[in-house]
Amino acid sequence: MLNEHTMERTLLSCRTEDTIEIGAVIGRALQKGQVIALIGDLGSGKTCITQGIARGLDVPDSYYVTSPTFTLINEYPGRITLYHLDVYRLSGSQDLGDMGYEEYFYGDGVIVIEWAEKILDVLPMGSIIIYMTYIDEYRREIIISGAANSVTKIVKELDKGGFR
Repeated sequence: MLNEHTMERTLLSCRTEDTIEIGAVIGRALQKGQVIALIGDLGSGKTCITQGIARGLDVPDSYYVTSPTFTLINEYPGRITLYHLDVYRLSGSQDLGDMGYEEYFYGDGVIVIEWAEKILDVLPMGSIIIYMTYIDEYRREIIISGAANSVTKIVKELDKGGFR
């Protein structure tokens, strides 16, 4: 739910490359400690946008960013360390306790969480929520929502990049 302290931007991606580039723009705008919660069905582009975020955080091309469905978390070095968490296999936030998730949520890196709807109850205040919807084989709707102070910088960068 939006209020005077939240901001939302809706985008349409018509190609995989657009989704990756939107992610790169987001990644360039991120700062240490930010949490990105990705919500969307299979095939909605969560891993593609994460690949772009990695690019925007200057993760070297030698790292192949893939969804950590079975390992739960992947770490990638960059301008800011990227922690990529996939909670698809968890039944809920209670399953996070053993992995020390607070270290990631409140650390110096950026954390991107796929299937974040499973753990919304433990996401830190100020998390950026990205809702992704599969429209058809090529098109995805991307809604970026969160605290205005976090989302404003992303929206400005998206506007400069021609994503309106």
